[in-house]
Amino acid sequence: MRFGLGVPTGTEGLMYAVPYADIDQAVELARAAERLGFESVWGNDHVTTQRYVRGDFDRPPRYYDPFAYFSYVAAVTERVRLGTAIMVLPFRHPVVAAKQVATLDHLSHGRAVLGVGIGAYREEFEAMQPGAKRLHRGEHAEEAIVALRSLFTERRSSFTGKWVEFADVESYPKPVQERLPILSGGNSPGSRSRAARLADGWLPACLSAGEVRAGLGSIRDEAEQHGRRLPDDFDVALQVCVSVAPTREQAWRRFESSQLFNHLVSLSKTTLKDQGVADLMTRNLIGTPQDIAEQVEAYREAGVTTMAALLFAADSVDETLDAMAQFSGEVIGAVAP
Repeated sequence: MRFGLGVPTGTEGLMYAVPYADIDQAVELARAAERLGFESVWGNDHVTTQRYVRGDFDRPPRYYDPFAYFSYVAAVTERVRLGTAIMVLPFRHPVVAAKQVATLDHLSHGRAVLGVGIGAYREEFEAMQPGAKRLHRGEHAEEAIVALRSLFTERRSSFTGKWVEFADVESYPKPVQERLPILSGGNSPGSRSRAARLADGWLPACLSAGEVRAGLGSIRDEAEQHGRRLPDDFDVALQVCVSVAPTREQAWRRFESSQLFNHLVSLSKTTLKDQGVADLMTRNLIGTPQDIAEQVEAYREAGVTTMAALLFAADSVDETLDAMAQFSGEVIGAVAP
């Protein structure tokens, strides 16, 4: 089992209150993650403030570009993998995205991981391209993943689809990794289908161990139907929230009073619409250190290989650092590798 921290490239106003982390603090969280034994750090991807966030806070949140951020983090760390959770596919043409990802893989000497998805807030894409035709984001994701793999592997790449098109592109240098991992992000049937047929892993959020097991089973079944056997290193990278306290009741109260809780409620009509938010205790790591260690083991048995983009119920960076240190000593240290 590997553990990854969710870093604040785009968390203010969403997972954390405004203000939360300036750029130096955001970098320090990644460096602390490496010191504390986290195997990876994961950054999300936003371009403009969501409508509901504007209503909740008087000042706008700071959203940092994940690739520029990770390029800097690559220079001040040595081991942690640098993953997007997620890169929103409609925000970038695949030719541009492939160049950014390959450059990051070189700067980090092969530590880049590309989690991709359609994005939780369609309003962001529409703000960027208000005059564009109405994009079907699922169909676009299908084409974009295939296009990215082509750009990563072929000397000259061309693609003609309904939503993605380019011709005779030589995208060099290729990534350092022979097969740079692409993870399909999201809980929806479409995300699972893309993971089964096209990706190197699945990047869902806030699922119980039983839901992970069922989802992974459907991914394996669809892969077999398309003549594909999932690779042994297929990464099931689950994103969850963390609240650790001496008692379960204290852990829940801390979580329920946090901005993280409000964020999950906001996603109940999009990313989390299939399961809602009625039972967040079993879909996140909330409880005593022993409770959480047992839940991590249940996730491992269900097929999770990475507890990715962990977000701690905290009100400040200092509180987050304290929670990370506690989690490192009492959970990561207690869970068998």
